[in-house]
Amino acid sequence: MGRGARSLMVDTSKKAVILLSGGLDSATVLAMAQADGYDCYTLGFDYGQRHDSELRAALRVVAAQGTHEHKVIRLNLDAIGGSALTDGDIQVPEEATSDGEIPVTYVPARNTVFLSIALGYAEVIGANHLFIGANAVDYSGYPDCRPEFIQAFERLANVATKAGVEGAGIHIHAPLMTMTKGDIVTVGTALGVDYGLTITCYQADDHGGACGRCEACRLRKAGFEDAGIADPTKYS
Repeated sequence: MGRGARSLMVDTSKKAVILLSGGLDSATVLAMAQADGYDCYTLGFDYGQRHDSELRAALRVVAAQGTHEHKVIRLNLDAIGGSALTDGDIQVPEEATSDGEIPVTYVPARNTVFLSIALGYAEVIGANHLFIGANAVDYSGYPDCRPEFIQAFERLANVATKAGVEGAGIHIHAPLMTMTKGDIVTVGTALGVDYGLTITCYQADDHGGACGRCEACRLRKAGFEDAGIADPTKYS
């Protein structure tokens, strides 16, 4: 996002932790939070994912959008596997998932783990707001991308933390929840997000080239088409 597009007034009393993967959605969430005046601290995870080029994409987004130093937490979710994104023996599907079916790209408990660590980081830096790019419209059927999950986690956060019990409380924001991918692209473009810096592909190559075939690529491509905006994605 161009620096001129960000809110000129950053309220340091509105500290927020932004889960930033390096993908289209999280880059948009960061831009939206900045435009609303939040003082943003970005957090990413090296969790054993096969598409680790997204980690480099997150650094590019932070450099362009001007936040505090980006923090990366290392986890070993590949030690338990169970997902095409963390287990090399499970192939990333290139066909659409059937309605009501949770695809093999779902990483067991990923958003629960990520938000839990973000919650601890928020308490350390004195932030009362957490932002996540969960979406219940153009998504792949993941159970931890639904409003019910976000609401339940916020309730948990406010009974499990000092900030919730003694402080101003914890607020979990999922501003993309009811937006289509086209809506997201439109909003992010208006805020100056450079989507050419981001990676969405489940199996991007080491140079950040997207496969163009996985479900994440198809949703991203459709989003740019629906928004009527040129797709800057680099395909391998």
